[in-house]
Amino acid sequence: MLNLNKLKNIELVLFDVDGTLVNDYGELGERTKKIIMNLKKFGVNFSFASGRLHSALIPLAEELKLYSPLISLDGTVIKSISEKDFVYRSYLKENHVKKAIELSERYMVNIALCHNDVIYYTEQNSVIPKLMDKFGAPYQEVESYDNLTDKTLELVFASDNRLAVSYIRDKFIFPFSLGISISFFRSQTHDNIYYLEIRRSGSSKGKAMKRLLKHLKIQEEKTAVLGDWYNDISMFESKALKIAPANAISELKRKADIVLKKSNNEEAAAVFLEKLLKAKMS
Repeated sequence: MLNLNKLKNIELVLFDVDGTLVNDYGELGERTKKIIMNLKKFGVNFSFASGRLHSALIPLAEELKLYSPLISLDGTVIKSISEKDFVYRSYLKENHVKKAIELSERYMVNIALCHNDVIYYTEQNSVIPKLMDKFGAPYQEVESYDNLTDKTLELVFASDNRLAVSYIRDKFIFPFSLGISISFFRSQTHDNIYYLEIRRSGSSKGKAMKRLLKHLKIQEEKTAVLGDWYNDISMFESKALKIAPANAISELKRKADIVLKKSNNEEAAAVFLEKLLKAKMS
């Protein structure tokens, strides 16, 4: 049984976006929007913790009239909606970026450079917009990466050549791997496509949540987090109230305080938000 006082004390709700807050078409449910507007009257704050780029979160934030800074690129950036102020950002070292570009050319693997608001690719990597799963991200073709290596937040390799991608992963080994985190995985949406993502270490949704809470002066215990995927696990290892939709991975469901019976396509978030609203009104 969920403690009513726990719900009454919630000051911030932090949503994962894709697979959690929006449906599979990237749309917000009307019921969800209405309840969020009502909860704001009780002083509840809302924000996102997403793998999307910051710019891809702005339309949703504007639709919900959010004011708190947003966590993007899985914790690599925390930035105000006005797009002026950074709470946190974590650029890769230039030598890591240059090494990655050189390896991509040597092994003929596509590479893209993710900056705060744009994903850059060259003509040689022109298939990148079709291969990448960065929902709502703007892409820009450039002649060269030469002037873009100093403000790269994430490197993404994408190829159907699993061996070549794994070779590149293995090149980023100790001691060169110091200061970076590496994710190697197969695409869920593109057949036989493999990805390698490289970020500066110390960035995760869980760590970003702590940074955001410190900025907002809100305690972990007064926060609710909703998520569905592996990159949400770090948030589910906190003292926050943890909520998983029906479509969440089993690892999250085991860590969750509430497992909802509805999926993101059935406005699962609204089910929890209704519970929160009732607690606030009681």
